[in-house]
Amino acid sequence: MSYFPAFVKLDKKKILLVGAGNIALEKLEKLLVFTKDIVLIALEFSPEILLLIEKENLCYEKRAYEKGDMKDMSIVIIAIDDIGLQKTIYEESQAYKCLCNSVDSIEYCDFIFPSFIKNEDLTIAVSTSGSSPAFAKHFRAYLEDIIPEGISTFLEEMKKLRSSLPKGKERMKMLDEKAKEYIRGWSR
Repeated sequence: MSYFPAFVKLDKKKILLVGAGNIALEKLEKLLVFTKDIVLIALEFSPEILLLIEKENLCYEKRAYEKGDMKDMSIVIIAIDDIGLQKTIYEESQAYKCLCNSVDSIEYCDFIFPSFIKNEDLTIAVSTSGSSPAFAKHFRAYLEDIIPEGISTFLEEMKKLRSSLPKGKERMKMLDEKAKEYIRGWSR
């Protein structure tokens, strides 16, 4: 099964992260690039996660997950080893219409975390639909190496042009040509 690629705006969307080990740390670090509205629940917290909690001023509770914890959440990430509890939390997320990602249990996922590049306004996501996260990670690194230094400056210029010109075919054509020319210039 393939996943639909979508970029989700996380403003005003609360995220629950259940678990606080190494895998939870990876997910937390990725999420913090885009939002700080994250609540963590776990029986034990790794020192690295506790440092991030303090640094980013995140809410957390040192306890077991309880039914209803996701009531006000938009997204829940399950980063625990207990498969039975993963299933229970996933089923509850469906009742709440809350998007769910259960680490390493694809059957309990509404979405997956892609390997991604974030460089100011440029975000590139790479996914193999779970077939090979290792390939996605290495392909992302390859793409990172070929992105030119001035990409952020170029995108800022494009944003200003886009907002200053009237909408329509002429604007679209001019911006398209500018983007095409910029990309052509990479190989010169």
